[in-house]
Amino acid sequence: MSPESKKLFNIIILGVSFMFIFTAFQTCGNIAQTVITNLNNTDFHGSGYTSMSIIYGVFSASNLVSPSVVAVVGPQLSMVVSGIFYSLYIAVFIQPATWAFYTASVFIGIAAAVLWTAQGNCLTVNSDENTIGRNSGVFWALLQSSLFFGNLYIYFAWQGKTYISESDRRTVFIALTVISLVGTVLFFLIRKQEDTKAPGEEDSANEILGDSSSAQNKMMRAVAAFKKSIKLSFTKEIMLLSVTTAYTGLELTFFSGVYGTCIGAVNRFGSEQKSLIGLSGIFIGVGEILGGGIFGLLSKNNRFGRNPVVMLGIVVHFIAFYLIFFNMPNNAPIASMKGTDDIAYMIPSKEVAIFCSFLLGLGDSCFNTQLLSILGFLYSEDSAPAFAIFKFVQSICAAVAYFYSNYFLLQWQLLIMVVVGFFGTITFFTVEWKAAADLAARGSDYSSI
Repeated sequence: MSPESKKLFNIIILGVSFMFIFTAFQTCGNIAQTVITNLNNTDFHGSGYTSMSIIYGVFSASNLVSPSVVAVVGPQLSMVVSGIFYSLYIAVFIQPATWAFYTASVFIGIAAAVLWTAQGNCLTVNSDENTIGRNSGVFWALLQSSLFFGNLYIYFAWQGKTYISESDRRTVFIALTVISLVGTVLFFLIRKQEDTKAPGEEDSANEILGDSSSAQNKMMRAVAAFKKSIKLSFTKEIMLLSVTTAYTGLELTFFSGVYGTCIGAVNRFGSEQKSLIGLSGIFIGVGEILGGGIFGLLSKNNRFGRNPVVMLGIVVHFIAFYLIFFNMPNNAPIASMKGTDDIAYMIPSKEVAIFCSFLLGLGDSCFNTQLLSILGFLYSEDSAPAFAIFKFVQSICAAVAYFYSNYFLLQWQLLIMVVVGFFGTITFFTVEWKAAADLAARGSDYSSI
């Protein structure tokens, strides 16, 4: 197998592994609050929103040290161990206990930071400036296909149900736990890249992948990775991209946790209200896959860079927010187990609700594929620290959003995303224009990025 074929193989295995793990985890996140609402008449008193807030809060803090962990342990083993913790979190729902639920939330927050830092490193090591756009799109399309499979099962299994029984819950979460474990095992198929650099030449990617039996060398690499993370945090490009990243954290919370809960709370959807949560997740996945596939596979022919894709993303999201504002009752995110009979500015429409799910997924893929691409392009020699900062900002904003989702009406959640999304688009444009100017100064073709 040629070096290029081996790299593409690694990207595909990386994407398929994440597809299995996040088929389980994203389906879990999409239905968690609905399942927990049906548990609150028992001894269980947890909150799905609070759990996700804990996960993303710990996730954000753990990103400060995750490059050091990846430097010492290596990206492959880091992803395997993290995958095990994802599986344990999902397994908690088989027989829920409040203490286990919140404890698992802490551990998965740590595991997520390590997993995504290792993923960013693996993506960059297996790409160059000519393939980073394609590989980002391929990975993103495979990852987001996870939204399709798990939610398809939820749609058919929960068809016509207004209450989720213990048997229904256990069947779903046993299956999701097994799926997550399958994805974890697949990480072992990723092949290590050979060091092709000249003697004395090094970068952070090879430092992380390099083998060393010396504990002192490992500690030095860990400290170096931490210092690089702090140093990169204060660069102009990272600070500007942090606004864009903050927006992806807010809208991640909305489409992965809040919007499904809103749909499931609308009593006017009748007996389909619970199964529509699954259908919503499917169409979010369709939007994600379509965006990731198109923008990844067509990236080599894109002479205009990343800005048009990000512009498309923000326009699509603004249309979705406008329609959701008109279609969804204002109290839907915080409705009780009985749901809500309120209406917004139109009679709630299932078709509009599902169309908005598609738009949310498409817009999210626009932002995330381009952020992965520009980070891999700008920081090819500092990939682990750069991706750790990206996930730090994204996760801390997601944690804040999950926290206020317990209290804020729908209109205020939408307004926050509109404001942050507007400024995030402007800051992304600024960084992309500078990257294009620097590339032109080097005499490279802009379409290669």
